[in-house]
Amino acid sequence: MEGDSQEYMAAISRVRPRLAVWGEGGRPNAALTNSRVRLGEMGESRQSQLNLNSLLAAVEAAPPVAAVDVLAAALAEAIDAREVSFLIADFSGQSLIRLGHSGGKGALRLQGKETAERVPLVGTPHGRALAAQAVEVIVEDRGARLFAPVTSRGEAVGVLELGLEDFPVEQTVADVALAAHFLAYVVIANRRYTDLFEWGQRSVPLSLAAEIQHRLLPGSFTCEAGQFTLAAWLQPAGEIGGDTFDFSLERDTLHLSMTDAMGHTMEAALLATVLVGGLRNARRRGVELAEQARLANDALAEQAGESQFVTGLLVRIDLASATAGIVNAGHPPPLRLRAGQVEHVRLEADRPFGLQPGRGYRVQALQLEVGDRLMFVTDGMLEHDAARMNIAAILTASINMHAREAVQHLTQAVLQASGGQLRDDATALCLDWHGGPPRDRDATSGANR
Repeated sequence: MEGDSQEYMAAISRVRPRLAVWGEGGRPNAALTNSRVRLGEMGESRQSQLNLNSLLAAVEAAPPVAAVDVLAAALAEAIDAREVSFLIADFSGQSLIRLGHSGGKGALRLQGKETAERVPLVGTPHGRALAAQAVEVIVEDRGARLFAPVTSRGEAVGVLELGLEDFPVEQTVADVALAAHFLAYVVIANRRYTDLFEWGQRSVPLSLAAEIQHRLLPGSFTCEAGQFTLAAWLQPAGEIGGDTFDFSLERDTLHLSMTDAMGHTMEAALLATVLVGGLRNARRRGVELAEQARLANDALAEQAGESQFVTGLLVRIDLASATAGIVNAGHPPPLRLRAGQVEHVRLEADRPFGLQPGRGYRVQALQLEVGDRLMFVTDGMLEHDAARMNIAAILTASINMHAREAVQHLTQAVLQASGGQLRDDATALCLDWHGGPPRDRDATSGANR
């Protein structure tokens, strides 16, 4: 590479272990998985043809809707791929959508009308690549097929899929992994200017109320840092029950919130809009947690009608001292998984937001220990059919899952218990506390190692 060689070779050294090789029929090939030597032996070693400087220039020159096309074409030419596809994670949490951004050796298939193909995650190499955050290689009659997770700070944006004429050498795998990580930033940067990626994610239609609700959610549902990992999910995707979650990371503070507006109509969406806006406004003014709660409550009380309210949990974690405070506005307390045991965090409940202006809120101590997993949920995870679930057993079964996979595991259990039809939003936010002093991540290709 020109100018990027030291950084690129460092990336290659980090990528090498993150590989799984599978034979035809979906059977793991143990002889090749995680093997540096054999990868090199099965193809002639070469110098990378990827140049991040020129690639960035090409992406910047293209219109936002063509940014992925440009990257796909450049990657296809650099590694001599016969086809390249980008699949974006959809709002169901169970599928990827193959957008019409595909090419082979510089020739793109996308012309005119956009296309989208749904690909399930369960039992597919796409799903394995995302769950393991590792490049998957499938041996085929005509070469091989690679599946690389497209990830930024643990956020699973999608999967990059490539078809190759030959089995990849080690550096080809590193090229693909690095390109997939670069693609995450391309998608994140360009989705601000077009509805293309948002359209691709909508495997189910959104109601107007749900459209408003989705605009209240943070831009990423996952965040990895040195001291913690968090991930959240809201189900169902198409209707409205008033649930929201939010987080913000400062230099020395992590803010979390989960709220649940009463009702299942546009009124719930409007209540949630006012409260989330009030919480963000107060947080960005730099006031303490109790004052954030008071200001947001007063703003909601001015707009809410009689008996309209929003429950919520607000959390502020001081990363330097590893201490946390929490406000409970009439919301179910979080569940804590510690040393293999699940228990509810003991919290006193104050009144929900919006019922009484001028109401003060208590900040209660939230004890954190290294290895803790906290699961914040809305009542949709606990009511009706879901109430019959053994939620402790579900959390214990997912103890070794990434937080991103753990919230999906819990959500799918709730859906199954409800026969696939939820009466209310079911929302979960998982916080894994790694502890220690504030520090950089140990990451490769966008995910923690």
